[in-house]
Amino acid sequence: MNEPRLFLAALSLIASPAMAGDIDLRIVDAAGRPVSDAVVTVRPAGGIPAGPIRFPWGTTMVQQNIAFSPHVLIVPVGATVKFPNKDKVRHHVYSFSKAAKFEIKLFGQDESRSYTFTSPGAVALGCNIHDAMSGFIKVVDTPFAAKSNAAGQARINGLATGTARVTVWHPLLKGKDNELLINLPIPASGMVSKTVPLALRASK
Repeated sequence: MNEPRLFLAALSLIASPAMAGDIDLRIVDAAGRPVSDAVVTVRPAGGIPAGPIRFPWGTTMVQQNIAFSPHVLIVPVGATVKFPNKDKVRHHVYSFSKAAKFEIKLFGQDESRSYTFTSPGAVALGCNIHDAMSGFIKVVDTPFAAKSNAAGQARINGLATGTARVTVWHPLLKGKDNELLINLPIPASGMVSKTVPLALRASK
């Protein structure tokens, strides 16, 4: 007589949302000053959920004022990035990085080119015409990613409870692949706040 009730109770447990917590990191340098453009990625204890990865900030890196904007862009594996030229001069975008080796030859004002990134990793960009131009695309295979703002803050929500593997990347970070790895316990609910100091090389 109780079997239907037991079945419904079990079904409700399966259908209920998994417990999840959030992290709020403050990225600073050795002197305690905030570090912007640090990329934080997380692999939760339960792994990466299935399905396509999308971010709200889009997949466009503009050339404007003889600079790449944004300076650091996070995109998922498989993303096609557009490179519109808003300058009055021509640009020649290239990368020799392990994650993506390519070049986009000369194109002028109001023209746009694109490239599809198929491997995770950091991609350093340059311009063959303007040596001072530099930019970075961080290609990720997790939907749990964020970039630190001017205050050094990076927040990621909805992480499954358990010990998560957190990676912090910055183009000037000392260490293998410019990365720092942290194991961070994620609660069943609520926020984990942590200050993460980085050892950075001097910028050129």
